[in-house]
Amino acid sequence: MLIKDIMESNLITVKSEDTLKKALDIMNENKINGTPVIDESGCLAGMIVKADIYRFLIEEGHYDTCPVDWVMTKQVVTGRLEENLIETAKKLRENDIIAMPIIDDENNVKGIITVEDIIDYFIKKVE
Repeated sequence: MLIKDIMESNLITVKSEDTLKKALDIMNENKINGTPVIDESGCLAGMIVKADIYRFLIEEGHYDTCPVDWVMTKQVVTGRLEENLIETAKKLRENDIIAMPIIDDENNVKGIITVEDIIDYFIKKVE
């Protein structure tokens, strides 16, 4: 099974200049735990997950004005459309992450794969 067959391609993204409040609101509205951060050309700039924001909130800061860029992960573990499910699951586990953007050769975000997507795939496969 290839990642492109089970990844979420209806992407919800944020921009690096968006505020943490906006990013968290978007994640809560869409019931997701993380989202890719894209630049003005649509290329991957980073990744932000709720845990990043919650860690920031422990420190004093300006949650409603702080840009995503200050908190996002900039060295993002990514997957490719043609990777198989096992390779991707290993990357998620080895890097202790819950979501991974799927990119093309130009660094454009094509989708996202989450731990939940993989679990859902196996549940459907077994049933």
